[in-house]
Amino acid sequence: MKIVFVYNADKGLMNRLFDIGHKLIRPETYSCQLCSITHDLLREKNEWTQYRNLSNHELEFLHKDEFQEHYQPKRPLTFPIILKTMENNQIEVLVSTEEINQITSIEELIQRLPK
Repeated sequence: MKIVFVYNADKGLMNRLFDIGHKLIRPETYSCQLCSITHDLLREKNEWTQYRNLSNHELEFLHKDEFQEHYQPKRPLTFPIILKTMENNQIEVLVSTEEINQITSIEELIQRLPK
C-alpha cells in the first residue's frame, strides 16, 4: 500500500511564492491545512520529516495538479486529501478534506495514518 498526500496547492515557483505570501499576510484563510500542519513558512517541519523517514509505508507527496495528471481520478475529489493506493491501482480515501481541516498538529495527523 502506498499513502498519497495531496496538497491543496499547485506546483511551480510562482504558486509557491503566492502560498508563502498568503501564509504571511492572511494565514487564517490559507486553503491547505495539510500544508499548514506539515510545513512552516519555508520548509517541512522536523517532526514531519522524522515521521516520513521512519514510516514503513511508501509515501508520495503531490500538488493537486500533479495528482490530477498522474492518477486521473474517476470521481471529483476535494483537497487536501490523503489517499491509499490498492494493488489494482485503485485509490481510496484514507483521511478526507473535512478530517484534515479538523487536525491541528503533526501528532494528531500521524495518529490518523496506518502504522
